[in-house]
Amino acid sequence: MNHLAERIFQSKVTNFDELCLEVFEFQYLNNPVYQKYCQLLGIQNPTAIQTTAAIPYLPIDFYKTQEVKSFTESPAKIFSSSATGGNGQSKHLVKDIRIYEKSFLSAFENYFGPISNTCFLGLLPSYLEREGSSLVYMVQRLMQISSNPLNGFFLYENHTLINRITQLEKLGKPYFIFGVSFALLDFAKEYPIQLVHGKIIETGGMKGRKKEITKSELYLQLSQAFETKQIFSEYGMTELLSQAYAAIDGKYVCPPWMKISIVDPNDPFSLVQQNKTGVIRIIDLANLHSCSFIQTSDLGKSHEDGRFEVLGRLDNSDLRGCSLMV
Repeated sequence: MNHLAERIFQSKVTNFDELCLEVFEFQYLNNPVYQKYCQLLGIQNPTAIQTTAAIPYLPIDFYKTQEVKSFTESPAKIFSSSATGGNGQSKHLVKDIRIYEKSFLSAFENYFGPISNTCFLGLLPSYLEREGSSLVYMVQRLMQISSNPLNGFFLYENHTLINRITQLEKLGKPYFIFGVSFALLDFAKEYPIQLVHGKIIETGGMKGRKKEITKSELYLQLSQAFETKQIFSEYGMTELLSQAYAAIDGKYVCPPWMKISIVDPNDPFSLVQQNKTGVIRIIDLANLHSCSFIQTSDLGKSHEDGRFEVLGRLDNSDLRGCSLMV
């Protein structure tokens, strides 16, 4: 990793804004797509931006049509989205995979504690059935680091998974189950079991497999089936290199190098008040060689303590101000 990347992971609240401005200038000068977008907004020189509030956020849909990168050489890795929404597939060109690993390992340990002596189970059929999933890469790397012989991925082998969980419970060993929502619900219906030593981390929606339900409904069904409150959510996406985590209350915590803000769906340049619903914008400084300032298609709200909620996604009819940016 270069010096700027190393400083990003050492960032404190006091120098976050300073780093944002430094990263913005770097990306303006080295990311042709982002530079052109900024110029269309009237920013002809990066030094004209003196505050983080003035930094433009790139609409996330650009990752579906453009190579959003701040480097010229061939990427070390390409992550791609599932394209389940029918609007095309996002591609994230990664220059230095070590930055992604530093980001997700640090974020996980910041929230959950040490990775060593922990078992990881991946119930991720929709991700495992395609190439280029950044989530599969992350869970696979967690497994490699923990080196637990009971680690494993599962497609639809629910019988094998329940045997593995039963074994871990008998051993009294801590474990995590990373699971996509529809697969967790299917597993919970077929094999309800009390989880004493395990934590569930759900990683997203139904991926077109089931009717979408709210997070609170999902948590309720899973907590009843598994007789546990140890249910968490991971908020990440192909276009980012960082993740936020939430406990069963559904309120996400960002790592120090990541921040969110909420803007009006009809005016993507106007912030909304805390506890009010709007569109989520993300600063992900780990996205150093891509774009660190992303306007998502997710609806959410922020809270006074810095945590945030994800409430759903904009549909095409909602893309008023945001579509003008694209």
